[in-house]
Order: sequence, then C-alpha cells, then structure tokens
Amino acid sequence: MPLVFLLYALFAAVFVICKMGLLYSQPLFLVGSRMATAGILMIGYQLIKNPKAFSINRKSLMLVFLLAFFNIYLTNACEAWGLKHLSSAKTCLIYSLSPFASALLSFFLFSEVLSKKKWLGLIIGFVGFIPIALESAPIEGLSDVLFTFSFPELAVAVAAFSSVYGWIILKQLITEHSMTPMVANGLSMFIGGGLALSHSLLVESWDPLPVSEFLPFAICTALLLTVSNFTCYNLYGHLLKKYTATFMSFAGFITPLFTALFAWISFGEVTTAYFYLSISIVFAGLVLFKQDEIRAGERILIQTGA
Repeated sequence: MPLVFLLYALFAAVFVICKMGLLYSQPLFLVGSRMATAGILMIGYQLIKNPKAFSINRKSLMLVFLLAFFNIYLTNACEAWGLKHLSSAKTCLIYSLSPFASALLSFFLFSEVLSKKKWLGLIIGFVGFIPIALESAPIEGLSDVLFTFSFPELAVAVAAFSSVYGWIILKQLITEHSMTPMVANGLSMFIGGGLALSHSLLVESWDPLPVSEFLPFAICTALLLTVSNFTCYNLYGHLLKKYTATFMSFAGFITPLFTALFAWISFGEVTTAYFYLSISIVFAGLVLFKQDEIRAGERILIQTGA
C-alpha cells in the first residue's frame, strides 16, 4: 500500500514540476525536448539490449505514428498549455476525466454497451466539473470561454481524451503486433517530441531557444524524465501485478489532493471550496460507475466458474 501512495504522490509531483518548468520555458519546447530525449534514451537502451525488437511492418509503423501524435504530442502539448494558465490542482482534477473518457471512447469506437448505472455515473462525473469550471481562478486571466469552460480547461480535457486513445493504440501494438512497450513508447516519444519541437519552431520565440533560464529548465526536464518517463510508468506496471485496475483507478483519485498540497508548498496556490466540491461529485460518479463494472466482473466469474 505505501507504494500506491508513493506512485500517486509522484504523479502529482509531475504536475508541479511541469508547472515550475513552464516558468523557464515555452510549453511546446518543454514537451518536445523532454519527450525527444526520453525517446532517444529508451531507443538506445533497447537497441543495445534487443535490436531485433525493432522489426516493424508498415501497419505497426502507422500505429506508432498515431501513438506519437495522440499519446505524446497532442496529450502533452494540450496539458502543458492548459497548465500554463491553470492552477496545478485544477489541471490535475480535470485530467481525472480519464476513466470517463475511456468509457465514452469504448462506447463510440468499439460499440461497448454501457448500463444505465454507468451512464448515470458518467453524467454525475461530468456534472462534477461544473463548479470548478464556474470558478475563474486569478491565474487564468483569460476571457475566451465555451459554455463556461475556458480554453485552457478544454485543452486539458482534450489531453485526457487523447491520452486514453493513446493507451488504446499502445495496447493494440503490444497485443496485436507483438511490439514491446519499451520500443512502442521509445519510438512514439521520439516522434511525438519531434512534432512538438517542430510546432515550437513555428509559434514560439527561439532566441536562441525558447528558454529564459537554462539551468532551472534543465533541472526540471531531468526531474520530469526521472519521475514521469522512467519511474511512474514502470512502478504503475509493477503495482498492476499486485492490485486490480479498479483499485488503482480509485486510488488515483488521491492525485489531485497531493497536487493541491505540493502546489501550495511550491507556489502558494490555494484551492477553494469549488475544488473540493468538484472532486467530491466526480468521485461519487466514479464510485457509481466502478460499482457496476465490479458487479459485471463478478457475474462473468460466476458464469465461467472461475
């Protein structure tokens, strides 16, 4: 159990470290440099360990490009841009859309049937984001809105959906194309990082780089590589061997609370009652959704005699 708390504390720290990195770098360059570096390191490691793992056909390569675009470039670019204008805790809370995004994508892409209880859980979950969306935090300072949601909030929501779609593609590569996670992630990070850097060249000011102070930028990038790219994902995979995905999904809801704590310590960000009201409603929707999922799983076990 301590490792579960450590995992989500580290995930929370990623939001705060990224927020700190944005003080010294433009969003696209921060994303691109970090992901391209991680990709090079992962590819280099895999080439030394097992070069035959890079035997890739045309269909697999297309999926790798889709993974790079959605899971690396679009997810992280939208998240970083949104984080630049939102508080760390608010960004993390919106990112908690992921379980609901997964259900909706499964419904539309794979025609997965959702029960009435799951639909109710989804609706409650989305309603939970309204209180915090109605709150205009001073850090945002943007007038552009769509149905009361600011563009930074919508960007983070896009990141959540894009991330879930990326995990679907990654699962395809691993299960249907026998690609190792290290190769798939390494290639997608390198390509996605290149896309972000190319976008940065077009819209961000390179003089000579879109970085205001190089040393703190380099420290934040190194921390993000160590904590997010190399530690969190491996630790998550290790914990899935011991705990169910449902438990891990529930446990993940402590991440916004850790983020709020770390952001308060690091930046003096103060969370309001809107934040805690939203997190309570969203959690209620998630509980309702997951209850039905657990019961469906129990019915399958009973029917199969497992």
